[in-house]
Amino acid sequence: MATQKLTAQFLNKSLRQGRYYDNGGLGLQLHVRNTGSKAFVQRVRLNGKYIDIGLGGYPTTTLAEARKMAAENRIQAAKGEDPRMKKAKLLVIPTFVKVAEEFLRIKQKELSNGKHKAQWASTLEQYAYPIIGKMPVNKITTDDVLRTLEPIWERIAETASRTRGRIEAVLNYAIAKNYMSAPNPAAWSGNLNALLPSKSKTTEVKHHPALQLKDTQRWWRKVTARDGQGRNALMMLTLTAARSGEIRGMHWDEIHLFEEREVIKRGFFGIWTIPANRMKAKVEHRFPIIKPMRELLEATGSRDGLVFTAASGKMLSDMTLSALMKRIQGSEDGCFVDQRSGRPAVPHGLRSTFRDWVAEQGKSREAAELQLAHKFGSAVEHAYYRADLLEERARLMQEWYWFLGIL
Repeated sequence: MATQKLTAQFLNKSLRQGRYYDNGGLGLQLHVRNTGSKAFVQRVRLNGKYIDIGLGGYPTTTLAEARKMAAENRIQAAKGEDPRMKKAKLLVIPTFVKVAEEFLRIKQKELSNGKHKAQWASTLEQYAYPIIGKMPVNKITTDDVLRTLEPIWERIAETASRTRGRIEAVLNYAIAKNYMSAPNPAAWSGNLNALLPSKSKTTEVKHHPALQLKDTQRWWRKVTARDGQGRNALMMLTLTAARSGEIRGMHWDEIHLFEEREVIKRGFFGIWTIPANRMKAKVEHRFPIIKPMRELLEATGSRDGLVFTAASGKMLSDMTLSALMKRIQGSEDGCFVDQRSGRPAVPHGLRSTFRDWVAEQGKSREAAELQLAHKFGSAVEHAYYRADLLEERARLMQEWYWFLGIL
């Protein structure tokens, strides 16, 4: 392939497998593997022979850093010194803990959910560090990863699977930084999948405990009899069948309330649009606003910032809604439990209660799945329904509200 001046814009493109040569006269190349990963390599002439020197993966190693290293290597090679030997002497292989901390500083910038940020660190600290934490990453083998995972693989399968994925991500970073060479000892396919049972064979799906339909009106009366922002947020969660984080992060910028003429025309009172970065599926989602939702919004007395706030003015915590559910459980004539597990109902389980009501009443499955922000059917079908069912979903949610309020 002809040489060209490599640029950051070019490097960020989706490139075919192969080698891309920089025209800076340093012998710098970008290697693109069949997996799409990219790494800098330099070819220099040393004592009459050509040698290749790895400079690190992109974007962990920037183009400017690669050119700087390439220039230094070229000077050394011209003196008859092997740059690889100097690099080997200087390089101290870090432990898994050190690499994980370095990787997490980068990884956490892309995680928008504070809970997920904490989980990334805590799973590694609790399960990986005691076994492989002090080991240089280039000494970690598949057997070491297996020793880490086996005690928890069947006992807490979901957590174990996430831990394995996070160990693999840390070691992928170590490979890109040239701390160790491939293959990754924590890889699943063609590696650990031959040594551990698949998650589907060890995991019993545990659903969030849901409110039973027979208890719904009694529970709703207890919620509405309370006051405070936690109560308002829990009511909104119930009326929309949205997730806790979506409700707690509801912002006035996301709310569009209709004028009277538009209300008459469309049959509902506005639209709540959640941006993609706040949705679990990272896709923008719209909710129709029905009358009781609008009344809740108007009762906040605010038109700026977060809709529901804690006393500090910050976002309500997830525990606020959970604690309110527990207080209702502990009240006289309380005890609202899941029919299958017998466990006390939790806020997220209200989505299952709504889905049970839809099925029992024979309501539109498509409208319900869209309200829950679940995907179904083909991509084309899903895109069509997202645009077309706001009115039907508004009618569905109004009927759900009437069901909640039956005495």
